[in-house]
Amino acid sequence: MSGSLGVRDLGLVDYEPTWQAMRRFTDDRDREAGDEVWLVQHPSVFTQGQSGKPEHLLLPGNIPVVQVDRGGQVTYHGPGQLVAYLMLDVRRLGFGVRELVTRIERSLIALLASYGVTAAANADAPGVYVDGAKIASLGLRIRNGCSFHGLALNVDMDLEPFKRINPCGYAGLAMTQLRDHAGPIEFAEVSARLRAQLVKHLDYDEQTTLTGGIDRYDYCA
Repeated sequence: MSGSLGVRDLGLVDYEPTWQAMRRFTDDRDREAGDEVWLVQHPSVFTQGQSGKPEHLLLPGNIPVVQVDRGGQVTYHGPGQLVAYLMLDVRRLGFGVRELVTRIERSLIALLASYGVTAAANADAPGVYVDGAKIASLGLRIRNGCSFHGLALNVDMDLEPFKRINPCGYAGLAMTQLRDHAGPIEFAEVSARLRAQLVKHLDYDEQTTLTGGIDRYDYCA
């Protein structure tokens, strides 16, 4: 076991300041720093990963596009999507990157199963799928043995913006969300269940709720 996983529930926050904050958190942490998960929702934004290709942005329209330093291609974030940023000391946990991805996918699959939804991972395309439609995306960056970025689970949101891109670089990839399979659900309850599954599947002893925002990690432009 790996001690306690600190969890910050930040609510609806803009994407770019949150991204810069997790970069600063990762750069400034030492070997004794505790691991954290930041749970957020974002206003509408497309994010383009390091290997992203412009042709996968079809008709972004008035939704901003942000070039970021995670792996993968383009994806969409918006209200009603649960995003978990995983600031973990991967070396201390003893995981390889592939194992970390697998454990995150298993956390999501177990969460969905708790709502009676059968989901599966795809070895050729990281993420979690229900009947071939993608319900959760993963994108990580490892720096100095520590991870940042994380996962995005479609809970109860407007899926239309996904039609403006080739999600994760796959033309015509169908997207889905938990509401469409489990009916009306409480967002806060989904968040609580995700917290519990991450603690279990990442081998932490417990979770600790952290208070305060992340302003101290913001970059000055």
